[in-house]
Amino acid sequence: MKILLVAATNAEISLLTEHFGLSGAALMKTEKFDLLITGVGMTATAFALGKHLSNRYQLVLNLGIAGSFDPAIPLGTVLNVVADDFSELGAEDHGQFLPIEDLGFGKSSYHAYNNLLHPSLTELKKVKGITVNTVHGAAESIDAVKNRLHPITESMEGAAVLYSCEQAGIACLQIRSISNYVEPRNRQSWEIGLAIKNLNEWAIGFLTNS
Repeated sequence: MKILLVAATNAEISLLTEHFGLSGAALMKTEKFDLLITGVGMTATAFALGKHLSNRYQLVLNLGIAGSFDPAIPLGTVLNVVADDFSELGAEDHGQFLPIEDLGFGKSSYHAYNNLLHPSLTELKKVKGITVNTVHGAAESIDAVKNRLHPITESMEGAAVLYSCEQAGIACLQIRSISNYVEPRNRQSWEIGLAIKNLNEWAIGFLTNS
C-alpha cells in the first residue's frame, strides 16, 4: 500500500523525517510512502494536493497538531479525526450563521473514509474537528462555534485534506495530536513539543508496521 503523508509544516513531522532519513523538502519520496509538505492553511493544502494527489496512492495520512475544545483530553493526546467541517463556509444572516448547505451551494462537512483495521488506530479516540482560517482565541467566538458545531479539535488544514480525498476517491486518515486548548489565547499553556513527539511516535509506529 503506497501512502501519501500530508503535513502543513516540516516542524510537525520533524522526528519522522529524521527517523527515516528524509531531506525536509516539500515532496519527499520513499518506496513505501511519500511525504508532502503543503504549507499552512486550507488553500495551500488544497493547491498542493491538486498538484500531487493521484491514484498511485492507496491512502492519504494527514498528520498535524491541533487545538482541543475539550479540556478533559490531556495535552499531547493523539486523536483520530474522522469528521471535519469547514466551519466558516457560509453566510451571516444578522445574528445567525447559515452554512453553505442552507444556501444550496455545496457542503461543509467531510469524513475520513477508509476500511483500515490497523491495531494502532483502534487505540485512538475518534473525534470531530473543524477547519478554520482564523484560529479561535476569544471567548465569544469559541462559545458560538461550540454551540453550533460541537467540535473537539480545530486545525487549519484537515477538512481540505478530507475534501480532496473524497473528490479523488482515495482513502484517508486525519491523525492529530493536541498541543493546546481552544480558549482565550494563552501561549504559556501550550505543549507543542509534547504534541509533536507523541504524533511522530505514533506515525513512525504506524508506518513501520503497515
